[in-house]
This record gives sequence, structure tokens and C-alpha cells, in this order.
Amino acid sequence: MSGVKARPQVMTPGLTFLFAVAGGAAVGNLYWAQPLLDFIAADLHAATASAGLLVTATQVGYAVGILLFVPLGDVLNRRRLIPVMLVVSAVMLVLCALAPTFGLLLGAITLMGITTVAGQLLTPLAGDLADPARRGHVVGAVTSGILTGILLSRTISGLVAEFAGWRTIFLAASVLALVLALLLYRALPDLEPKTRLPYHRLIVSVFSSIRHERVVRWTLALSCTGFAIFTMFWTSLTFLLSAPPFDYPVSVIGLFGLAGLTGALAAQRAGRLHDRGWSLPATGIGWVVILLSFGLAWFAGRSVVLVLLVVVLVDAGMQGLNILNQTRIFAVSHEARSRLNTAFVTGNFVGGAIGSAAASVLWSAGEWRAVCLAGMVASAVALAIWAVGRRGALVVTPS
Repeated sequence: MSGVKARPQVMTPGLTFLFAVAGGAAVGNLYWAQPLLDFIAADLHAATASAGLLVTATQVGYAVGILLFVPLGDVLNRRRLIPVMLVVSAVMLVLCALAPTFGLLLGAITLMGITTVAGQLLTPLAGDLADPARRGHVVGAVTSGILTGILLSRTISGLVAEFAGWRTIFLAASVLALVLALLLYRALPDLEPKTRLPYHRLIVSVFSSIRHERVVRWTLALSCTGFAIFTMFWTSLTFLLSAPPFDYPVSVIGLFGLAGLTGALAAQRAGRLHDRGWSLPATGIGWVVILLSFGLAWFAGRSVVLVLLVVVLVDAGMQGLNILNQTRIFAVSHEARSRLNTAFVTGNFVGGAIGSAAASVLWSAGEWRAVCLAGMVASAVALAIWAVGRRGALVVTPS
């Protein structure tokens, strides 16, 4: 037996940290362009409304990539699969940096979205390697790293683009992906596949898990709604902050991601709530926080202080909900965790694509207050789903 195979298959604090960083870097690739929409549109001579398609394209591409590649985590050696996906995404990031026209950038960023799925291979692997009594904590830490990457990517891209141009951030991200691919290849244990299925049956089994598990269906309804709201909010926030009365440059808009990072840190303990059996009550509280946040956002259109407060509340609530939803789904089955994660993340990013597209439509119809109203309505619907589902449909039955 090789030295790699002899390593203990447990999530040490160091390995948990590496998973969190790698997952955050991978998913952060989807958001480099979000605070730069006006900047990219001006450079490539495209309309600002058309630039919003970059966000939608990455969300749709990511949902497709999750469906095509993440189920492979149940049937392939993830020590090889995860670094390979990081290397492929690095190549796509270079194509984004070199794109000479808006159309080619749109195509390249879609391919990048399809291939930047390493984070969603790492999350179920963390669940597999963690001690069952600490699974919620470990998955929560890795998921918090992923969500922190989403927020920091906006801040970093705004600062880098202001001083070195928007193309530089894609080149730097490609280098980071290659470094993380090497580190993970050296650190990951050599695991045997959990099951053996032909590819077509593997993909079909993703949909079978949704059809057969009621708790998965109800959790997906909540998580899809949540991610639609999350993406709608952040896309619209870019429009708000780049227009009067704020008129902020991209470097300042990116800094608002740091306020969201405060919310991410506040939500980091959500996995421990699951471990203690408080997942469903905490989910209800999270949706109340989101509903109240959009009510407060209604009055924040001209106040930077209120905008910052809303950013913290929305991110704390939404990220806590995401951790609780994902950990609940992982509890359904050990053997199918990668496929369950496929259903979860695909649903999220379909919701994210809807949310980013809705942001442009809502902004055209009624600007910031139309977005706030849509956020309140969607939050109220999700809260109603939770209120009904907590009586049985959202309860995981021990297998």
C-alpha cells in the first residue's frame, strides 16, 4: 500500500482550511466580473444591460458543469478528479483574460463557469472525511470558505481592475487555480470510489434522488429561492452603487464585499446548529432575517450606512441558510453525497441565473425599490414553505 493511501482519512484543521480556501477560490471565479460590468462594457464597447449577461452566463454554465461533473465524485478517485478540474478551469480563465470582444468573453466565461466546479467536489468529500459528530461543523467551515470566496472575489476584482485592468484578475485567478491543484493533489487521501455506475445511470440517479426523497425536494425549493434572492441582491447592488447618488468606482463597489464577509463570519456556526438538532428552527429564523433585511433595504437607496447594514444582514442570513440546507441534504445518504450535492448546487445556480436576470428586469422596471419588493415577496414565500415543511417534509428520517 502506498504512503498516500496510508494517510488517515480525517479532516484535520489544516485540511479543512485548504478545502475552504480552494473551494472559495473556485467558486469566486464566477463573480470576478460582477462588480466590473460597467467597466467591461465600456472597454469592449457593449451596452451595460448586455454586460449583465456575463453574470447570467456564468451561473447557467456553473449549473451545467455541476450536473455534468460533480456526480463523478461518487464513482472516481477525487484525488485526481479535483486537481484536473482546477487545471481545466485555469485554462478557461486565461481565455477570459485574452478575449478581444464581448461575444468571445461571453463564450469563454460560460466555459469557465462549466469547469470551475472543484469547490462542489470538495464539499461532499469533506462530509465523507469528517467525523459524523462534527460533520455539520466541518461542512459549515468549508461552505463558509466557499461563500467567503464569493464575497472576497468582488472586493479583489474591483481593486485589481481599478489599478491593473479587468483582464489581470482573470490571469491571477488562473495562477491561483494551478497552485491549489498542486496542493490538493499532494494533500488529498487516495480514496476508492463509493459506487460503480455507468455515466448515464449516474446522471439519472441525480434526478432519482430528487424524486424519491421528499426532504431533498423541499430543501431544494428553499435553497433555489435563497440563491435567486442572493444573486438578485448583489447584481442590483452593483447597479445601485454605480448610479447617482453614489457614483462609486469599481474599486469602491468591490469593497462592499468586505461588509458581506462580516455576515459570512457570523453565519459560520450554522453547521454546529445542525449538529445540535436545531437546523429547522434556525432555518426559520434565517428567513425572518432575510425578509426584514429587504424591508430595511427599501429605505437604503440613498444611505450608504443602511446599505452596509443590509449587506451584512442579507449575507449572514443567506449564508447560514445555505449551510443548514446543504448539511440537511448530506444527512440523507452517505453513498450518494456527490449526487445530492449536484442536485443542491444545480438548483442553487439555476436560481442564481434567474435572480441575476431578474435584477436587470426589475431595475429597468422600478430600480432599487422594485428589487426590494421582489426580495420581500420571495422571502415571504420561502418562509411559508418552511412553516409547512417543518412539520414533516423538511425532517430528515434516519436511515
